[in-house]
Amino acid sequence: MLTRGKLASKTGCNIETIRYYETIGLIPPPARTASGYRNYDEEHLRRLNFIKHAKALGFSTDKIHGLLELTNPGGNHTRADVKSLTEAHIDEISIKIKDLQKIKRRLTQISSHCDGSAQSAGSCPILVTLFDDH
Repeated sequence: MLTRGKLASKTGCNIETIRYYETIGLIPPPARTASGYRNYDEEHLRRLNFIKHAKALGFSTDKIHGLLELTNPGGNHTRADVKSLTEAHIDEISIKIKDLQKIKRRLTQISSHCDGSAQSAGSCPILVTLFDDH
């Protein structure tokens, strides 16, 4: 059995984050001791590591809920369900990458108009462009 502090230490997850995950149902409420202390077990540790890895891959909290639902015993879920959720996430990432590439091109273009000199920042072409309403 683990305290919240020990669980946080083992996973590298913030104590407040663990509390938040409990509140939103990503991890189940832990058992309590007679004196009211929370006792986390190996399943909490396993689940928290899952959440951490999924977050690192860019899955949103809602999508992590969905992935965790697929692990519920007695469910009729298949690998195809998992793959479908993962591929949808890949598609969203592809769109974000395209959007970021557009932003990068625009910033590169805007930046190229500034000479980086010691002149007043107020007349910097980058700032002028950002103030422009077009």
